Amino acid sequence: MRRSRPPTPVRDAGSAASTRSAGYAGSRRRSRQDALTQPTARCSRSSVTTWCASTTSWFAGNAAAASRSRPTRTWRFSSAGPETGALGNRRTIRARRLLRDYNREVSAHDLSCACLALLIALALPAAGSAQTPEADLAFHHQATRALAHGDAEAAEDLAGARESSDPAAAALRARRLIETGRYEEAEALLDPVARAAPGTVAGLEFGRLLATVGRVDEAARFLEAVIVAGQSTPDPLLQYYGGLASQAAGGFRRANMFFRGASRSLPEDPAVHTAWGDLFLEKYNYADAQRSYQDALALDGEWSPALVGLAQVLANAGVPIPAGGPGAEPLTARGAAERALAIDPTNARAHLLIAELELADQNRDAARESIDAVLDHNPNHLEARALVAAIAWLEDRRDDFENEVAGILAINPVYADAYRIAGYHVARAYRFPEAVTLVRRALELNPDHIRAHADLGMHLLRTGDEPGARAALERSFEADPYDVVTFNLLEMLDQLDEFETFEEGDLIVRLHPEEAPAIKDYVIDVAQEALDTLSALYNMTPETPVLIEIFPRHDDFAVRTLGLPGMVGALGACFGRVVTMVSPRASPSGSFHWLSTLWHEMAHVVTLQMSNQRLTRSLSEGISSFEEKRRHPAWERDQLFEFLTAINAGNLRSIAELDSEFTQGGLGLAYFHASLVVQHIVEAYGDDTLQTLIRAYGDGLDTEGGLERIGLTFDSLQAGFDADIEERYGELRRALEGAPAFPPGEGEDRLELLHGLAEEHPGSFQAQMALGVAARAAGLPDEARAAFERAVELFPITVGLDSPRGQLALIAEEEGDTEQAMHELELLLEHDESSPETARMLAALAEGAEDDRRLRIAYERLIEIDPFDPIPHQTLGRMAKEDGRTEVALRELRIALALGPVDRVATHTDYAETLIAVGDLDAAKRQAMLALEIAPTYERAQDALLRVIEASP
Repeated sequence: MRRSRPPTPVRDAGSAASTRSAGYAGSRRRSRQDALTQPTARCSRSSVTTWCASTTSWFAGNAAAASRSRPTRTWRFSSAGPETGALGNRRTIRARRLLRDYNREVSAHDLSCACLALLIALALPAAGSAQTPEADLAFHHQATRALAHGDAEAAEDLAGARESSDPAAAALRARRLIETGRYEEAEALLDPVARAAPGTVAGLEFGRLLATVGRVDEAARFLEAVIVAGQSTPDPLLQYYGGLASQAAGGFRRANMFFRGASRSLPEDPAVHTAWGDLFLEKYNYADAQRSYQDALALDGEWSPALVGLAQVLANAGVPIPAGGPGAEPLTARGAAERALAIDPTNARAHLLIAELELADQNRDAARESIDAVLDHNPNHLEARALVAAIAWLEDRRDDFENEVAGILAINPVYADAYRIAGYHVARAYRFPEAVTLVRRALELNPDHIRAHADLGMHLLRTGDEPGARAALERSFEADPYDVVTFNLLEMLDQLDEFETFEEGDLIVRLHPEEAPAIKDYVIDVAQEALDTLSALYNMTPETPVLIEIFPRHDDFAVRTLGLPGMVGALGACFGRVVTMVSPRASPSGSFHWLSTLWHEMAHVVTLQMSNQRLTRSLSEGISSFEEKRRHPAWERDQLFEFLTAINAGNLRSIAELDSEFTQGGLGLAYFHASLVVQHIVEAYGDDTLQTLIRAYGDGLDTEGGLERIGLTFDSLQAGFDADIEERYGELRRALEGAPAFPPGEGEDRLELLHGLAEEHPGSFQAQMALGVAARAAGLPDEARAAFERAVELFPITVGLDSPRGQLALIAEEEGDTEQAMHELELLLEHDESSPETARMLAALAEGAEDDRRLRIAYERLIEIDPFDPIPHQTLGRMAKEDGRTEVALRELRIALALGPVDRVATHTDYAETLIAVGDLDAAKRQAMLALEIAPTYERAQDALLRVIEASP
């Protein structure tokens, strides 16, 4: 099912970008035909009068009369018709159409709202001090600057300089009270001013305060008054307030319109740019959010709210912003938040973001410190208290959780985020069934909580309940069609409906129909083997069936996993009973070994379930990476060079800090480091000890408690690990120490200098490699060979044709020594899991030398990297047929035919002969006939057909 979604509002109205021409919001790889039929303002004279009367009566205190007379406004979405022409033309036509419809609707809507505002102005008495718009704008600039710079005293002075009935002054005083949790005092201050002047900033603050304490219906009236006031005037300050009110009321499209207009009129106002950025951030539009925050910081580099917003973008997008000058460090999420706190130490958003980062690293004590910093300033801060509750749940302190939630609900009886936020953090800890339970409690408290429905959909996807997830996401989408993640997930589910589903053994496998013929058998065989092998090894029976979904595009996998395109570098994910991963077609050939990735994720299935979903990331990834290597030595990640280099540089984190290496360091190194720690535990203490440690997490212990259960501490484990690594890799590590400075340039002089360096540093791997490369480039194969052989002695575990062994193979091939070249390539493949060039070179040499053993090694490795090449399948199928391995032959020949072999006649015939061998005469006859339809005189096919006829009863 395709759904019509309004284009995500962006900063520049009418541009082609505003149409979001992408399959997933946030991605630009696919075009879509999305359009929005705008809300039509059907406001007759009687309906305007009725609405105005209801609003006036409510602000005067007669809420009952208001509830009887206010009409309902409806919003309608429809899908655009098909468009033709070049992609660029389609985008331009669509952008112009949207802009035309948008401008036409907004004109009518603004006119009706102006009528509303005029009637309200006539109906309500004048209130507040008589300030000019210029004075109010100046006050706004001064007040927002004081708040952004953390200057509470300046803010108090500004408010004190105006009358107590002045809306802007009252709003500023109230904001200071709200920031310290003194909600009742703030209400007492704002109530008379906001009721007298509901369309002002006092009405805005009062509406937001009422929403904070759960009086949502009352809040909506004040927010609507501010919105109407903003729509009725070109005053940019009122438009800014209208945007804030619209955002608070959930009117994303309208808020975007307000902020766009305000930013054009007030291009030098950091507060406007920051508020616009906050709007984009709320809907996952990170690119425009970042641009808005940077616009604000360009105007005032000390604008702390913009720094916090930028920090949140960085925390979610995950890509640091390049440094601003030579030698400067790139700006990270933590760095931006800390800069904001240096300006305003009371900034709650900054403290809570740091708490989130600490929780991601499982540093709960550090997270508590940041949360406490917020609660010391505002003991009633709802989000901070929700995080306190979330930590209590994570630590299995259920009574503390319930008590904290009860305290939150005493402030706001409908604050469903008390449960939803806990669910979010429990899900980040991979405890997805618990997350589902928590979000369902949120929806019991507030069935209309849009984000809770969206979160429930995401959590249910991760438990494998795709029908339940779809229902939750559809409900969220109907209420908020601007949520990018919700839209993307529904689009992804629609695409999954087109996948082929295979149920076999303990597995449910879903594959794209174009890829299923090539990879289905491998996926099912390897996944079931992994499940059987690892279940026996770890003495546990996982809950099945396990759902495996493999996506031909990386963005599809990313959306299935996190809801947004991206996840650059990620290849697979496991949620306990659900495995998602990319197919080999999703990445350039040779970029990863897809079968080892599948084995890795199946190991997660076993260990996550075994630990009740409570393993730390470092131990979970370490076990899965170790199990890859235990399955096949060549499947080990090739990070040894980087690992030993990090040791030499003193940059390797301790085991106690290993979790943070996954979020703050290099991921490849973190995986390899963790796998070596697990290998040390298994080899030093045994598999039983590792299993005891895993189960300790399931019993609710943390890493320190788990280590204590197996008789270790961080210090003793670290000491044993360090000694083990030095014993195993000490010589290799020393070969990477102290690399000499290599001379620049080319020619004989440089070669001579490299000779000298290699002789001076005979134990330096880098020196021998540099000499070998230079000698080979100079046409001196004997000198190059000697240097590369010395490099292999110093560091034999390297990969790729650029490695010492790869270079030795190339030299041998150039000299016609095929046997030596194949020998080097075969040794190289023992540690090289994902180099198609190495495997193809070995295959070509082995085929020419009629070396079936090496040809089989090469083609089996190629299939593990790129299963969509028919030649390896065809060759392996024929070899298996000749060896009597009929099951393998049938699989490979069937795949080869599905992929389109170069020699289809021979492949049909091979398949027919294999089918005869297993007694399937009808199928054999069909294959022989298919071969003869292409080549009627092909003798082998004729012989196969005769054998079928003779054997038939």
